[in-house]
Amino acid sequence: MKIGIIREGKVPPDTRVALDPQQCAYLRSEFGLDVVVQPSPIRIFKDEEYAALGVPLEEYLGDCDLLLGVKEVPKDQLIPGKTYSFFSHTHKQQVYNRDLLQHILKKHVHLIDYEVLTDNLGRRVIAFGYFAGVVGAHNAFWTYAQRTGAFALPRMKDLYDYAAAKEIYRQLQLPPLKIVLTGTGRVATGADQVLEDLGIREVSPGDFLRETYNEPVYTQLFSRDYLRHKEGQSFDKLHFYQHPEDYESTFMRFAKTADIMINGIFWDNRAPAFFTVEEMADPDFKIQVIADITCDIAPLSSIPSTVRASTIADPVFGFDPHTGQETAPYQAGVIDMMTIDNLPSELPRDASTAFGKMYIEQVLPHMLAPNSAMVERATIARQGRLGQQFGYLYDFVNG
Repeated sequence: MKIGIIREGKVPPDTRVALDPQQCAYLRSEFGLDVVVQPSPIRIFKDEEYAALGVPLEEYLGDCDLLLGVKEVPKDQLIPGKTYSFFSHTHKQQVYNRDLLQHILKKHVHLIDYEVLTDNLGRRVIAFGYFAGVVGAHNAFWTYAQRTGAFALPRMKDLYDYAAAKEIYRQLQLPPLKIVLTGTGRVATGADQVLEDLGIREVSPGDFLRETYNEPVYTQLFSRDYLRHKEGQSFDKLHFYQHPEDYESTFMRFAKTADIMINGIFWDNRAPAFFTVEEMADPDFKIQVIADITCDIAPLSSIPSTVRASTIADPVFGFDPHTGQETAPYQAGVIDMMTIDNLPSELPRDASTAFGKMYIEQVLPHMLAPNSAMVERATIARQGRLGQQFGYLYDFVNG
């Protein structure tokens, strides 16, 4: 098998890569795979680092059996009839990528989407989510620092790696703050790691609501902590996952005491938002900074003020809940929104190496197998047709 590591073409540019130089060299020497790399001026690992380990640099990838990228491949760069793996952001019917999916089908591309590679229990086997959580939590504090001037913190993108960030955390003096973290998966785990490395104490949701502290504290919320059944039935997690439309949010009580919200949930479009724009305009709404790592775009979103994704170059915008409009950040009466949708790109070295390790251990054996249920489940498109798990997208494609 010949595997090509493609040059990222999406704008704004992404410096991550599916396999780092050592991993490519390992696959060549230990697996006997012909792994080549398309030259790139922006990739976090330089072309010379691959070449130094004997990994060929090749511009033409049309003879590869499998092409690995990270972000969406621009439609004009798709090679007809080839097999790709990348994050296409199409399976949730994201309107902004309808055109991409149409071209994937038109060009008979075989798309195996990382986001839907799952084991037999439906659990994702590969993701950048942990590092999205790490960077998103860091950026929450950076945004608060920009807003208040209470402390100084560099951007994660300006640090060599997370180890450098931890050195800064050890010396950082934070004021009394209340931080609410939502989610329990990879994203929330990454965010929780930052809170721990910052030395912030975790408290129970009940104490978070009741108590006043002279130090920074945070609480991590499970679904049961901010949702209730509309008919008053007791909360049942399995029922919620199956029927999220039967539940309503009780999050406002946390919004009345938290300074920072870090949102790391996986959100189902049928589930309730945490709060409404009208509730954000309530004088008792205390949250000043929202780091929406989930970054589903309103109106189909868990955070109604996530009106767009921000960028690494321009990471924060303001949201005026009284007008419902975006505005300049760091103003009184405005909530600051950090909604970068490619957060791991601020920590590309760590994120790429961890992703490549997961790919080699969890995915590659299935790619090399003659038949794989995992690969079949993750096949969004093949030979001009949608995969068997994704027939529901036909109306979306034709819309």
